[in-house]
Amino acid sequence: MTALLAIDQGTTGTTVLVVGTDGTIHSRGYAEHPQHFPTPGWVEHDAEAIWQSVLDATAAALASSPAGAGEVAAVGITNQRETIVAWDRTTSRPLGPTIVWQDRRTAERCDQLRASGFDERIRELTGLPTDPYFSATKVEWLLRNDDEVAAAARDGRLALGTIDSWLVWRLSGGTVHATDPSNAARTMLYDIHAGTWSPELCDRFGVDPAWLPEVVPSSGHLAGVDPAALPGIDAPVSGMAGDQQSALFGQACFTPGQAKATYGTGAFVLVNSGRLAPSTRRLISTIGWSHRGEVTYALEGSIFTAGATIQWLRDGLGIIDSAPEVSTLAAEVADSGGVTLVPALAGLGAPHWNPHARASISGITRGTRPAHIARAALEAIAFRVRENVEAMELEGTPVSELRVDGGMAANDLFLQLQADVLGVPVTRPTNIETTSIGAAFLAGLGAGTWSSLEEVASAWTAERTFEPAADTSWVEAGWERWQSVIDGFSPDPAHAGGPAPARSSARPTRP
Repeated sequence: MTALLAIDQGTTGTTVLVVGTDGTIHSRGYAEHPQHFPTPGWVEHDAEAIWQSVLDATAAALASSPAGAGEVAAVGITNQRETIVAWDRTTSRPLGPTIVWQDRRTAERCDQLRASGFDERIRELTGLPTDPYFSATKVEWLLRNDDEVAAAARDGRLALGTIDSWLVWRLSGGTVHATDPSNAARTMLYDIHAGTWSPELCDRFGVDPAWLPEVVPSSGHLAGVDPAALPGIDAPVSGMAGDQQSALFGQACFTPGQAKATYGTGAFVLVNSGRLAPSTRRLISTIGWSHRGEVTYALEGSIFTAGATIQWLRDGLGIIDSAPEVSTLAAEVADSGGVTLVPALAGLGAPHWNPHARASISGITRGTRPAHIARAALEAIAFRVRENVEAMELEGTPVSELRVDGGMAANDLFLQLQADVLGVPVTRPTNIETTSIGAAFLAGLGAGTWSSLEEVASAWTAERTFEPAADTSWVEAGWERWQSVIDGFSPDPAHAGGPAPARSSARPTRP
């Protein structure tokens, strides 16, 4: 039996899947790693603990797999993006803290860059807004504030990279320092048009390009696994992509206009935008993947609070005891009863980019029941996705279907609401672990398990498609209320630079 090993290194832990060449999951392993919060707004990991979680999850996956370590034909990696690791090239020892994508310690530095007007140049080169979410200011902070990192830089021992680079380094026994374009594109140091580390941005942030990884294709022979790293595995690392791009690939969104939404703590909507990087003010223009010398670009809408809204209903308001109960409660009413919930529990991401926004609930009357609030919460997440899909269409990439994954993709009521709100089919795949499956698909493509994207697509299957209902009168009323409330959350002028997307109160008509 030939199998693929997919390593999905996430913010709180690592999942490893053993996947068959037909895309079937044979087994899985999971291991958590600790989170560190040294001061409010700071989030750190221990890179060595992350590596140990990969070893533990791999061992667990192989222990229950019908395919043994010797039958693994290729390894794929997908990872939390923007998180930055520094290490010593001579010893492979991590230096300083691993600064996580959620970390906000460089917010003032980003304010300075915007005040100077340099954010326009950053967006022009990278497709990214200037925000501490991305890696460049994290690297700059380490160089300025961590003595070990600064000393390694002076001595020529410093290696820098996102989590994928760290894992490739360890998997290869310290012989390969590499990343792929989808991860490089999230650093705020990479020119997504030229396909190279930007000398201008590296100079601005005090980064020597020699410290950075080589940028290699997302699929192909990227490195060999050192037998001492993963005992028994003699296979290449042949697939690599950041988590959201990996989910786009795992959903087989290989044609421009195909889109996916991943509903986790937040929600990330990505659409394949083809061979050109769209210019955008409200979304993120990024790289989806590269294969056989061709780069596929994507537009991304980042929604910071999705599943976290349901958790808040449980832990904050106490109106449900478990997340799945939200559907049962919301189904008690036909609509939200005029209640509108804006889930800005961590500010508002795309297309508003207002980190200072705070959540609100409006339209409450004496007749409002917990069921109305639960329904309003589900509607709000669907409306936030629609805002981003409409922004994508305004940027020239219409969305004809939304493929969904993540925890909320198991919620039938929510997916029907999402289809009604968007006016396009919403499809749930047979396997909703599409982030990990994307890593397996990339690895299999790179190793020759599949010879083309068409063959990869044949391994993706739909479990159910939710078609927009014929009567969506509630959508028009709810969307109109949503617009009137969300318009009060004016974009932060420091983050946004253009008019908000035009919106219609009518149900959208899409290709």
